[in-house]
Amino acid sequence: MKKIVTTLALALASSLTFAQNQLTISNSSENVTINKHIYGHFAEHLGRCIYGGIYVGEDAKIPNQKGVRNDVVEALKKLKIPNLRWPGGCFADTYHWKDGIGPKAKRPSIVNTWWGGVTEDNSFGTHDFLDLCERLGTEPYLAGNVGSGTVQELTDWVQYVNFDGKSPMSSLRKENGREKSWNVKFWGVGNEAWGCGGNMKAEYYANEYRKYATFMSDWNNTGKLFRIASGANSADYHWTEVLMRDIPHEMLSGVALHHYSVTNWQHKGPSTEFDEKQYFGTMKQALFMEELVQKHSAIMDKYDPKKKVALVVDEWGGWYEVEPGTNPGFLYQQNTIRDAMIAGVTLNIFNNHADRIRMANLAQVVNVLQSVILTKDEKMLLTPTYHVMEMYNVHQDATLLPVELKSNDYSFEADKLKAVSASASKDKNGLTHVSLVNIDPKKAQDITIDLRGLNLKTVTGRVLTSAKLQDYNTFENPTKIQPADFKGASLSGAQLKVKLPPASVVVLELK
Repeated sequence: MKKIVTTLALALASSLTFAQNQLTISNSSENVTINKHIYGHFAEHLGRCIYGGIYVGEDAKIPNQKGVRNDVVEALKKLKIPNLRWPGGCFADTYHWKDGIGPKAKRPSIVNTWWGGVTEDNSFGTHDFLDLCERLGTEPYLAGNVGSGTVQELTDWVQYVNFDGKSPMSSLRKENGREKSWNVKFWGVGNEAWGCGGNMKAEYYANEYRKYATFMSDWNNTGKLFRIASGANSADYHWTEVLMRDIPHEMLSGVALHHYSVTNWQHKGPSTEFDEKQYFGTMKQALFMEELVQKHSAIMDKYDPKKKVALVVDEWGGWYEVEPGTNPGFLYQQNTIRDAMIAGVTLNIFNNHADRIRMANLAQVVNVLQSVILTKDEKMLLTPTYHVMEMYNVHQDATLLPVELKSNDYSFEADKLKAVSASASKDKNGLTHVSLVNIDPKKAQDITIDLRGLNLKTVTGRVLTSAKLQDYNTFENPTKIQPADFKGASLSGAQLKVKLPPASVVVLELK
């Protein structure tokens, strides 16, 4: 009898635990837009991101247009990437843009001192990148060289790509085959100035930023030049404080933030053969983004209560040891269901803080870190992260719907994290989308969603999951992990009940 009572008690406790997953979605009176630029990407001259990943040369057997792979372009078009950051990263502060223009045969070589010590021939430069952005229908985000460059060099670059009148730089552009300017809006004034961008102190960089930004003219007088300061490394709140305090806000459009989901920088762990302890630690770092955003935003609010300056998280994602047998400086890693979890919870955080976060860039787009695409010679595959970004692109430029979430815990050893993550929005066509993540790799999560006041009648959805956290797509089996129709949601009146599989990302559409 005692055993039966104990079993019933455990069952009751379990049901009560699952009943704790509750989500309330409400209409917002503030009309906060989830800026599409939150879903930006990053392409650095690093490993096989540019050469072999994006660019193979016009003589390559791989189908291409002006040397740029057609398959990669088509995949990125489907992703609807809103902006693409280039040429770095650490590489940006060693890059001299004039080396990458003009006849390719006459361009000088450069040694990539940051990433692998390889020699590059500068065959992929400003024209190649900006033409790629036009093909993609995406806005370029150029990272300027402050660390080893000059004010003149950066202002010449702005003039070269943005000025349609008569000037030395616009004339040079026309000589190189481009009549009309590209009108580039987004500009990074250096990268990681606290580290590879010059090992500067915040106070010194703030003065450097002011100097560079002063001479970065909006040549076409559109008022759209969006200058982004090199921001903090993770929890360096002093850095954000100094920038917001010392830089006049009329010179400052955005302040960057970099944070990677790394448990130990000396021993990052493998990308596929990881255990639950490593997984839990990675997710703890991914969810730490919530605290980072709150605290950096609070500092920005103190100096900018009207939120005119954007928080730009222009490097984020998972970072592990490179794949065995590959160049350590190339940062090539596989992409598993764990990476889908990182992407899902991070994008939910960005969505829910869209009043301050108006731009972000996943690191990186092809063959580097948490990439959305991997290539091997003529082959290409889409990673789990690609599929999450594609599922979530329904939130781009939609109106944020505030959520209140009560979640079960995902426990491991003596620690615990919230198992469920969520965000919601309403698009211009009146469709409501809810994105849900269950990071618990062992337990499904039943969640009840309160939709009162939203007048929703039907629900459909898609899910991304797999049998194991360590599962990934290979060139031999590139579709092992891909979105599928989701049947685990039922709508009754204003109440939506959803059963989230273990380690899953679900996006629901309601109308």
